Amino acid sequence: MPPKYSQRVKNKSPYLINGVPVVGVTTALKIIDKSNYLVPWAAKLAFQGIDPIKYRDEKGMVGTLTHALVNGHLLGKSEDDSVAKYDYSQREIDLAGNSFLKWLCWEKQHTLEPILVEKPLVSEAHWFGGTPDYYGLIDGVLTLADWKSGANLYPEMWYQIAAYGILLDELGHRIEQRILLNIGRDETENFIEAKRPGPPLEDEILIFRCCLDIYEAKKRLKND
Repeated sequence: MPPKYSQRVKNKSPYLINGVPVVGVTTALKIIDKSNYLVPWAAKLAFQGIDPIKYRDEKGMVGTLTHALVNGHLLGKSEDDSVAKYDYSQREIDLAGNSFLKWLCWEKQHTLEPILVEKPLVSEAHWFGGTPDYYGLIDGVLTLADWKSGANLYPEMWYQIAAYGILLDELGHRIEQRILLNIGRDETENFIEAKRPGPPLEDEILIFRCCLDIYEAKKRLKND
């Protein structure tokens, strides 16, 4: 039996259960206050004469294209197919190409055997959806991995991994390790591999489920 709030999720959600749209992982996690990161970041850019909104939008497009190139490579698609999805600027293509080369260098150091790549999944137990970047073997270990683009990794990213862990667990997929791979877009941004053993921690799962409950409660109040 779906919870009563499920039918109130906007129809633009790509995740459906029995034809009913459900909220996505990243949307539910937006309820976490990130002002302690974003306010200093925006102030720093503004001090340098850079429009934070335009900067964010460009970097977002670079991140989207980087994901398309990496996951397209894993799925055997051509680079042209990945680039053609949106109207990217040449600068965005160049920056994403730089990130993709960094990822390829990382890949050469490991043996990847994908099982699921950018596969949309839904949880019928908790009524939400999400799309893990990668689940499969990395150097013989069953791994849930997510590709990030930016300057740093943040604790909230592990809550996203935890949500994907819930989705995979419902399908009977075992997780032996989790990896967050931060792929810098230019020379000012870091390349970081963060690795944690085993499936998501109970508290990581709890935080995501609390975010999901708060998101849905706020949505009910807004619509009532």
